[in-house]
Amino acid sequence: MVDLHSHTGASDGSDAPFTLVDNALSAGVTALSITDHDTFAGYYAAKPYALSKGLDLLCGIELSTKYLGQTIHLLGYFPRAEPAAAFGEWLLILQTKRRDRNQRLVENLQKLGVKITLAEVEALGKTMAGRPHFAMILLQKRYVKTMQEAFDKYLAENGRAFTEREEVPLEEGIQRVREAGGIPAIAHPARLGRRTAAEEAEWIEAAVEMGMLGLEVRHSDHDATAVKRYTALAARFGLLTTGGSDYHGTYKPDIKLGTGKFGNVSVPTEWLERLRANVS
Repeated sequence: MVDLHSHTGASDGSDAPFTLVDNALSAGVTALSITDHDTFAGYYAAKPYALSKGLDLLCGIELSTKYLGQTIHLLGYFPRAEPAAAFGEWLLILQTKRRDRNQRLVENLQKLGVKITLAEVEALGKTMAGRPHFAMILLQKRYVKTMQEAFDKYLAENGRAFTEREEVPLEEGIQRVREAGGIPAIAHPARLGRRTAAEEAEWIEAAVEMGMLGLEVRHSDHDATAVKRYTALAARFGLLTTGGSDYHGTYKPDIKLGTGKFGNVSVPTEWLERLRANVS
């Protein structure tokens, strides 16, 4: 079983890297990609343990990029070799922008009467503190009854305290991944939010023109109809097909490693083999 989209506590998942490896093996996953947001910390922490346990661990990442005013998540896979130091240095810049957003989000919450500090958030999320860590604190302090309520009421894009983070242009993200020897792929295209299939295809075609190489066809958000549509689009634009559960541990309890939401994800081994075959 293959899962090419998962998160650890190094970004916005609940599992420590070792725990993720154990949980993947328990679920029957034989090949896993850790795709934490803006960091390889979870991957590097898990790598020696995964090797000792016989889990095929693929180096990956998920970047937040911007195109025509909308956030687009970009997966980057490094199936043969880990990226050079220059890519890691660029990630440090992104992490600085994340911390700036977090400080502004703290200030917005405080204006709404929420007693919260950046230090509290970073105690949970360290350098990769994000909105799930804010949600945990809101839950702990009983401002909300569930994590979902924290997002709905305060943290989501239509939430009362939502604070936008400065994100790199999609084209820059694609080129950075490719220059580092990786394969860029659009994550969960169902979240592009395009109103029609034609509009969706236009956005994917634009990304291809920027150098996009892959498309996440199978994902916990994709039903059978969506999978069929994205399979056709990948073929139309000559893209590599990828897929994964987008596992976040207890933060998204309905999503299981390897199988997604209620068993709707199944990633063929051939897809991983093609990723590795398409790296020069």
